[in-house]
This record gives sequence, structure tokens and C-alpha cells, in this order.
Amino acid sequence: MATAIKRIDPSDNEFLASLEAKAKQPNPFFRAMANRPDVLKSFVPLYGAVMGPGSVERRTKVIAYLAVSFANQCAFCIAANLPGGRKVGLTDEQIQALEHAGENGFDGADLAVIRYARELARTANADASREALFAHFTDEQIVELTLVIAMANFTNRFNNGLAIFPEA
Repeated sequence: MATAIKRIDPSDNEFLASLEAKAKQPNPFFRAMANRPDVLKSFVPLYGAVMGPGSVERRTKVIAYLAVSFANQCAFCIAANLPGGRKVGLTDEQIQALEHAGENGFDGADLAVIRYARELARTANADASREALFAHFTDEQIVELTLVIAMANFTNRFNNGLAIFPEA
């Protein structure tokens, strides 16, 4: 059996305790990251800056995050982002398409984002898919989308690397 990374108890980390109090539930991602308290403190505002309000609609960010998370098979990130996907109006057909590397239910800008997200999940070279973004997004928005995709890849690899799964 594999050895698990120690999950910090919120009683041992005031910042972690405050995060979990706001969320009203334990968070194994934060509990693992709390092994490096300064990183956890820096990560939270960075994540908020990337995923919070910006020049790209929330729905588009969620599509990108889920496309990456399904491509990387990150159970934790998928579980964490599916409720948001449904909240922004993604249909069951669209969620299934993202899960199975399909494109049903998407067109135009959404398809450009999905293709770019999947390509960046597989490789650091996205020349083929990046070009299509320029028909739908400004430079600022493409940078923001790339940050969302990079954040998804970061959290996916952190969770998969440390075997962090959704709590049952």
C-alpha cells in the first residue's frame, strides 16, 4: 500500500482552519498543501486572481478547467469543478463530451478553448490550437485563459501526484 502525504490538521494551522471554516468542509488539497504553510498562503490569492472575475466569463473558465482536469484524469479537480460547471449552465451532454474528449454541444469560442486546453494538458506547445483563439478572444483574454489552464494543470498534477481524491 502506498504511503500517503500527511494532511495537516486545521487545529495546527490557523490559515487552513479559516479556509475550511469558510468552505464549511474539510479540504484534502489544502490540508496537503499546508505542509508548506507559506505556499498555501500564497496559493489562495493566486488561485483567486486567476479563477475570479476577469476579462473571461466564468463559464469559459470552467470549461477550460474541466477540459484539462478530464484530460489529466484528476478526480479531485473534476469533483470540485462539476458543481460550478452545472451552475454556469453546462449540460449533461457537454460534461460528457468534456469527459470523453468529445466536442458535442460546443461550437465557436468554446471549441477553441477546449482544443487549446487539451493541447496544453498534453504538451507545452500549443501552436496548433492557440491560433484559433484569436478569432474569439483578445490578447488579455488569451493570457487569462492560459493562466486558467496552467492553474488546472498545476492542481491536477499536485492532486494526482499526491493521490488526493475527493472525500466520499
